[in-house]
Amino acid sequence: MPRTTNSPASRRRRKKVLKRAKGFVSGRRKLFRTAHETVMRSMAFATRDRKQRKRQFRRLWNVRINAACRELGTTYSRFIAGLKRAKVSLDRKSLADLAVRDLSAFKKLVELAAGKNGG
Repeated sequence: MPRTTNSPASRRRRKKVLKRAKGFVSGRRKLFRTAHETVMRSMAFATRDRKQRKRQFRRLWNVRINAACRELGTTYSRFIAGLKRAKVSLDRKSLADLAVRDLSAFKKLVELAAGKNGG
């Protein structure tokens, strides 16, 4: 009985990995074993970084809001607390966008937050 290798499926599997390894350097692109290791590692990083991207954007929005608040004479925490008291339910993405693109509207929000805050 001849040895069967399931050749079409094996070839497809290898081609799939090597296709994902396109753009890697040297043997990481050409040799199946090293390409497979690198592809698996890159997929793990991609999974991890999809979570981290959300954290990084929230940090960026907070930094932008804080910078705009400080220009207008308040702090991030006082501003957010004032918005909560005023029952303004804008998310940080929208607030950061206003802070960057429409400073006059953001200034009105700061005044609203400070008015409800009492100072």
